[in-house]
Amino acid sequence: MTRVGIMSFAHMHAFAYADCLRGLPDAELTAIWDDEADRGRDSAKQFEVDFIEDQAGFLATGLDAVIITSENVKHRTMVENAANAGLWILCEKPIATTIDDAKAMIAACDAAAVGLGTAFPCRYIPSMMDVKKRIDAGELGDIYACSCTNNGQFPGGWFADPALAGGGATMDHTVHVADALRWLLGQEFTSVYCENGNLLREGIETDDVGSLHLEMSGGTMVSHVASWNRPASFPTWGDVTMEIIGEKGVLAVDAFNQKLDVYSDEAVKAEWAYWGDDCNLGLVADFVDAVANKRPPTVSALDGLRALEVTTAAYESARLHQSVSIDLS
Repeated sequence: MTRVGIMSFAHMHAFAYADCLRGLPDAELTAIWDDEADRGRDSAKQFEVDFIEDQAGFLATGLDAVIITSENVKHRTMVENAANAGLWILCEKPIATTIDDAKAMIAACDAAAVGLGTAFPCRYIPSMMDVKKRIDAGELGDIYACSCTNNGQFPGGWFADPALAGGGATMDHTVHVADALRWLLGQEFTSVYCENGNLLREGIETDDVGSLHLEMSGGTMVSHVASWNRPASFPTWGDVTMEIIGEKGVLAVDAFNQKLDVYSDEAVKAEWAYWGDDCNLGLVADFVDAVANKRPPTVSALDGLRALEVTTAAYESARLHQSVSIDLS
């Protein structure tokens, strides 16, 4: 049995990961630590596990691994502490808010000989897995261009504080698509031009829309919209869509379309009821297997670093209003 603890419930994905751990026969959600004690106690009560207020005590409770779902800027310290305790780590995306922090996290885990994975569940969506098989089999031939979106609802709270999040919608919703395209195409991003800003709501300090135009090492051109443009009444949190244009055809992907339309008098709005697969379960199951077999998680820390490089270059481009090269060294 793999004993896993969760560090912080600041990010809403923590609840999904906790549910996944409870549903896996070879894993156990053992304990929760949170630097906001009331939030941690509430989460521990919900999932019927121990809340340990002292971080050092939490890391010394006999855990095999931790999942870190804190505010983005806190990832580095928590990863380094967990690595020093000899624990395998799954870190929420973005892996960090700066390239230096991401590299330091990787170095700490390498020095401690523990695995560090990045939470990119889109790789475990069945439609995305099918797209990869088709591309790998050459069904589309050379890939010329991709048009992508990751639009969502405004998550509120610390996500709108650049000191804690490292950025806004461009940070929050670019890393998923950047990682998915690297994985699907086997190419690296080489340059990005980005315009972003606070266009949709007043009173927040960071961007809520980003428009990115990117080039990849194999010559593929990519356009991407990252935004918090969905209203509170929208049926779900957001989307991941792609139109992949190849030599032999065009493939359209709506990654979260395993759903039914529900018209609820109780909710007084349209809702979506999902009947399909849980990509978070695939991510967490792979992580648990990595811990049990002492191997690196499939979605690695390097994958997290590469996606972060795209995002930080996008913010530099938006600041300069010009294309920025992405340094892969």
